[in-house]
Amino acid sequence: MVAGGETHSGACLCGAVTYSVAGPLAPVVGCHCRMCRQQTGHFLASTSVERENVAISGSEHLRWYASSETARRGFCGTCGSVLFWESIASSRIAIAMGGFDLPTGVEWDKHIFVADKGDYYEMNDGVPAHAKRRSTPPVG
Repeated sequence: MVAGGETHSGACLCGAVTYSVAGPLAPVVGCHCRMCRQQTGHFLASTSVERENVAISGSEHLRWYASSETARRGFCGTCGSVLFWESIASSRIAIAMGGFDLPTGVEWDKHIFVADKGDYYEMNDGVPAHAKRRSTPPVG
């Protein structure tokens, strides 16, 4: 983990898994694909950071689910909190925004896969929305 400067901390609901990020958080992306909706119960709002800048404690409680051949999702095995999304081929990790201690200092960047969003809500927050529908099997 990179030392010094800005740090952001967070945890799962029960506190068994905690994490800290050295450096600034990227703007928030909301993913509305079916897999994110199924995992979270709505959609996934996350920030993406370099994996080397993240320190995770309580790894004995952290569970990883290989949601596809190219990505995995991390959650607390004790309370079930959604925590991470990670592409196997990337040096970055997405961290769910809900677990971060406030203030985070970040804003919305965009929504993705809104063509796959639930039919019970509308996108009217003024944030750029990308409708791309998955035409191939999901990657994560």
